[in-house]
Amino acid sequence: MNNNLLEAKDYIVFAVYFVIVAAYGLYIYNKKKSESTGSKDYFLAEGSLTWWAIGASLIASNISAEQFIGMSGSGFKMGLAIATYEWMGAATLIVVAVFFIPVYLKNKIATMPQFLHQRYNGTVAMIMAVFWLLLYVVVNLTSILYLGALAVSSISGFNLQFCMYAIAAFAIIITLGGMKVIGYTDVIQVFFLILGGLATTYLALNLVSTHYGTSGIFEGYSLMTAKASEHFHMILKPDNENYIDLPGLSVLVGGMWIVNLNYWGCNQYITQRALGANLETARGGLLFAALLKLLMPIIVVLPGIAAYVLYKDGAFQTEMLQDGSVNPDRAYPVLLNLLPAGLKGLSFAALTAAVVASLAGKANSIATIFTLDIYKKVLKEDATEKNLVNTGKISIVVAMILGVLIAPHLGIDKKGGFQYIQEYTGFVSPGIFAMFILGFFWKRTTSGAALFATIGGFGLSILLKFLPNMTDLSWLSGMGFSVKNADGIYEIPFLDRMGFVFVFCIIGMVIISMLSDKTKAEAKGLEIDAKMFKTSTAFAVGSLIVIGLLVALYSVYW
Repeated sequence: MNNNLLEAKDYIVFAVYFVIVAAYGLYIYNKKKSESTGSKDYFLAEGSLTWWAIGASLIASNISAEQFIGMSGSGFKMGLAIATYEWMGAATLIVVAVFFIPVYLKNKIATMPQFLHQRYNGTVAMIMAVFWLLLYVVVNLTSILYLGALAVSSISGFNLQFCMYAIAAFAIIITLGGMKVIGYTDVIQVFFLILGGLATTYLALNLVSTHYGTSGIFEGYSLMTAKASEHFHMILKPDNENYIDLPGLSVLVGGMWIVNLNYWGCNQYITQRALGANLETARGGLLFAALLKLLMPIIVVLPGIAAYVLYKDGAFQTEMLQDGSVNPDRAYPVLLNLLPAGLKGLSFAALTAAVVASLAGKANSIATIFTLDIYKKVLKEDATEKNLVNTGKISIVVAMILGVLIAPHLGIDKKGGFQYIQEYTGFVSPGIFAMFILGFFWKRTTSGAALFATIGGFGLSILLKFLPNMTDLSWLSGMGFSVKNADGIYEIPFLDRMGFVFVFCIIGMVIISMLSDKTKAEAKGLEIDAKMFKTSTAFAVGSLIVIGLLVALYSVYW
């Protein structure tokens, strides 16, 4: 077996995946293009995505290299605790389906900046539109490209730069077809993603069992829990070296909610899938995505823990090294290289599917915000529908080119890819979420308060990040709010930091709003009534099943 390069069988499997996705995408494009060519149809696939297409597209866009590579790396480093991002995400999707999506749909919201314009004013909307574009291109798009190309390169043996170009080109082809093509091809992407991911998990568990002289995946799992029991706790204690990344109960009652609610509820990249559907369909899609989220740790975390168990017992001593030290992000590619021919091609296709689907979704959101919130409102107010669609296509290509140019210079530090992305996105999440949540449910909230949350929240996040370099925070450790980092300096865990910043933003927004003109503020309120939040019996039952499974999982791995 060739452990370093793909073999003929692998290329055949990968080619089958490529042909199926490309052919199905072309079929959907030709089938749908005669029905509508307007900008809303292109960007939102208005009314044409089914609940299962919405749910699959949400997961395909969410699960990318940062999960396969970064989260597996975090599984290697800290264990099952990192799965809280996925499992809390499932609970969050239900919250978003019940309380957020009805507000968007009732008020005919197409983009997040449009919501801010409608609820606050054009200044807030334009600032955030520019900000989101920068965040999506400079942080998210480049991260996906870099981590994805790194993994594809290590498995295929192709040059890193070539892999980056190839992935970007494939994503452009899918994205240019619009949200309809993305939405329906994502169903196939998720199929390959889950099938290939489960194949890798199967191999990893079998490797552990055979390494210790037994056989079978259940024996492998049992051995993992015995050999690395410290890697099977969801709630970390303060003396755990990874507590700074996942600070105990904060993952259940603190900053983790801000991370997830901002990501799933206030993010163009995600909510775009549901904004073109009716409420029942959108909610069904979000519930389906929540069920799939429960499955993700099996695919992306368990392989990392398996690699850790094997590494601790003497395996992969060279393969896990990068520049002389252990790099947890190498765990997943190392395991993939051990797959037999054919199966390796399937897992390679799964990884590529995750990267390409996520890139396509991100690029479409970039195009949507630029076209509808900047180009149409500032650069060409009289733009025709054809102009808007063409501008969207051009912006997709430009964004991808920028991503390819920036990605090689992306500095992912020792935290690992997944934690790196979470922390640095977290500089802005608390302020944005505060702006949205008060904008939804408190009519007194003003545009001045929204600007305060955006700018003040970001400023405080920066201050708290660098505060340990200016003063001793050891006195906070007694209250559980600071812990030693790798350099021995007391630092506030970033999830706790996000919680503090969110509370600061909420208090500041309330004070500013209360001191402002009540009439003007309430005039900008949204259409909201209690009936909007009523759910169907089927949705309620499905939600209870998801919540029940979550309670059971946290009870077992507490």
